[in-house]
Amino acid sequence: MHYKNLLSALLLSLFTASLAAAGDFVGSETCTGCHAEQHTLWTGSDHDLAMQEATAETVLGDFDDATFSYNGITSRFFRSGDKFMVRTDGEDGKLQDFEVAYVFGHYPLQQYLLPLSRGRLQALSIAWDSRPAAEGGQRWYHLYPDETIDASDPLHWTGPYQNWNTRCAECHSTDLQKNYDLASRSFTTRYEEIDVACEACHGPGRKHLALAAQDALAGVADGGFAVHLKQRGEWHFPEDGAIAQRTAPLESRAQVDACGRCHSRRGTLGDYHYGADLLDTHRLALPVPPLYYVDGQVLDEDYVYGSFAQSKMHQAGVVCSNCHEPHSGQLRAPGNAVCAQCHKPAVYDTPEHHFHAAGSTGAECANCHMPETTYMGVDPRRDHSLRVPRPDLSLVLGVPNACNQCHLDRDPDWALAALRDKGVVFRDTARHPARAFAQLAAGDGRALPVLASIAMDSSAAPIWRASAMEALGEVGGREAMQSMSQLLYSDDSIIRASTVRSIQFLNLQQQLQLLTPLLEDPVLTVRMDIASNLAAVPLEQLPAEQGQKLRKLFTEYESVLKKDADMPSNLMQLGVFYASRGQAKEAENMYRAALELNPQMIGAYLNLADLERARGQDDAARLLLLDALAITPDNGSVLHSLGLLETRAGDRAAALDYLGRAAALETTGMRHRFVYAIALHDLGEPRKAIAELEKLLKQFPGNAQLIQVLAAYSEEIGDSERARRYQQMSGVR
Repeated sequence: MHYKNLLSALLLSLFTASLAAAGDFVGSETCTGCHAEQHTLWTGSDHDLAMQEATAETVLGDFDDATFSYNGITSRFFRSGDKFMVRTDGEDGKLQDFEVAYVFGHYPLQQYLLPLSRGRLQALSIAWDSRPAAEGGQRWYHLYPDETIDASDPLHWTGPYQNWNTRCAECHSTDLQKNYDLASRSFTTRYEEIDVACEACHGPGRKHLALAAQDALAGVADGGFAVHLKQRGEWHFPEDGAIAQRTAPLESRAQVDACGRCHSRRGTLGDYHYGADLLDTHRLALPVPPLYYVDGQVLDEDYVYGSFAQSKMHQAGVVCSNCHEPHSGQLRAPGNAVCAQCHKPAVYDTPEHHFHAAGSTGAECANCHMPETTYMGVDPRRDHSLRVPRPDLSLVLGVPNACNQCHLDRDPDWALAALRDKGVVFRDTARHPARAFAQLAAGDGRALPVLASIAMDSSAAPIWRASAMEALGEVGGREAMQSMSQLLYSDDSIIRASTVRSIQFLNLQQQLQLLTPLLEDPVLTVRMDIASNLAAVPLEQLPAEQGQKLRKLFTEYESVLKKDADMPSNLMQLGVFYASRGQAKEAENMYRAALELNPQMIGAYLNLADLERARGQDDAARLLLLDALAITPDNGSVLHSLGLLETRAGDRAAALDYLGRAAALETTGMRHRFVYAIALHDLGEPRKAIAELEKLLKQFPGNAQLIQVLAAYSEEIGDSERARRYQQMSGVR
């Protein structure tokens, strides 16, 4: 018995050592023996088939000498022995042969990864529609059918936005190590498993496996894994209640954050840490325009998280695995039965509730509460904000509603009347939160108190409170100050990060004072935003300890962005950071590097022009802006910058022309039109200035700045009656 125990201990020691030598990831095949049911569910799932080597079994597209024409280029798909080949336009725009290295996805479309130099894998923009022919599938099609994209466009398949290493790999493989080198602009990307396997979600399994080998899993937190995913919980129907409730509150966002790593509109921040707050490894997009409609409905490709985080379900403690079996990815039950887990069918799955005949498409819960939007040409995805259809908001805000997304031959007036006939009356149309966001976007400051109340509403979804706080920060003033003072140190990382971003209206000294307690915040998104806000702080003027903390933060900021410096947006961020730090040459290098990757990046032209102007090189700045204007002739920001440049140069005619064109293009906000009016005044045309300002005032009634300027200009031209009227409007006596 003694020797048997020694032998077991020795074998366990050797087993654990071999795992350690191989790294913390052990591979999905290792999980199969104990978790056969889960492995069977996962096999053949979207996660399992996320990425595969190109073989006769995995390639779904027609490579039997098929052709597809787009933008004057005819691409050919053919076989060369066992290889699958594509003849298409390469980086230089000329036809070349490329071997398909991997297939990407399987249904309803499949893309193909082609290798280029410097370790790059690129996703071909011609995809295979893998739906049945009866549904319009079994064909080659282009992902940008309404655009004319050639090799000079950054959206071309050879460009940075179709790069697998950065844009796709993290969410289609397990334990991705991108390994980008900024100096050589090359990748040495590696992964543990080619697809989304067990450890992609659960994290590295070495410790769990070692504990299992010792029969020592009992009592070990999370089975030795770094992340706790089993959060489905227990639910019950309260007495006389039609909606189930959790028996115990959800203790964390761990599961939703784990799914949100890939199922969200986000950017990566350095290395991923299992079990960490999602904002510690990613920067999340908020549910606001232009990615979402003003009421939070999906508009661009938003990947679920930002929608679900708005929902009442999320606030009630629902997690992804309540509706989806996590290993297969399929719904827990077919059709309305998945909703019936928590919503009693006798109350909700009835014509009295959904106003449609039983068994019709209108009687399906998801069609009313989770309408579909089709992305990538053939891929319908449901909005996970789980909202009620609001044709009233369609009328006042122009947002879609589920009624008219089905009844395409009807308008929102019809939908609203139909609901009223059924006794449904919306009493919050005028005070709906989306109205306040829309008002502020239009420059109407009367929305500020409403937005402040949303930001401070502890019963509201945190992601909406964060959105409101950032909206307040764009304006500044009393409401922003009062909300900021209470939310800056919030326990919720989403709210805290947005509040940090919102205080940029304050001067640098005020920001430094407020943000110093957060310099070592545990969440990276918060620290990154602080570094961006405080970039202009002169470190040599700070006390030693404070200066050391901020210097460490700046170093981290640079390091994180450089890991993803293959993306033009990150290079732009670095450029802005260096410019704020007074490192003009480094800023210029980053802006020019961004333009190498994306020659159409207008922000880089604008920032380079600002650098040149600051150096006193107005001619160089003008050339940069004219280059930008050649790319986008109707870009208001470029025209506005040219107008300001010519104003400083004393070319009155050119200045007014550029500023006037920028003003004419502006439909939301008022900055360009306001500046144009000021320029008219300053360049000797005060009456025209007043006329422009009065047009603005009709769109932005009550705007204090407009009223004050109108009062001053009216007084200046001797129109005392008009001046007095505007003075009364502004409260001046």
